[in-house]
Amino acid sequence: MEKEKPLEELTVKELKEMALALGGITGVSAMKKAELIQAIKEVKGVPVKEVREKPIETVVNLKQRIRVLKEAKESLSGAGERAKIDFLRRKISRLKKRTRRLARQKAS
Repeated sequence: MEKEKPLEELTVKELKEMALALGGITGVSAMKKAELIQAIKEVKGVPVKEVREKPIETVVNLKQRIRVLKEAKESLSGAGERAKIDFLRRKISRLKKRTRRLARQKAS
């Protein structure tokens, strides 16, 4: 017996054919791939994974993370952990850029 491919690996055309064959799904021709997959899973009774939304970033939250990373960087400075210090420095830099970007968006 041939093993069925996961829905995510099927093409939109194949998904539409499957949805029409299953029945109980309306508006198949106008659906996008993600909608087709969700509708087919609902009809088949397969549990649908819920996508977790990212927490909303604020300048205050980012600055708190920067402070924590700076403290960690300072604690490593005497230990001679050059690679870890460089990693933290780059991460702090990226977070600073995000705070600037958020501030610009807020100002617009």
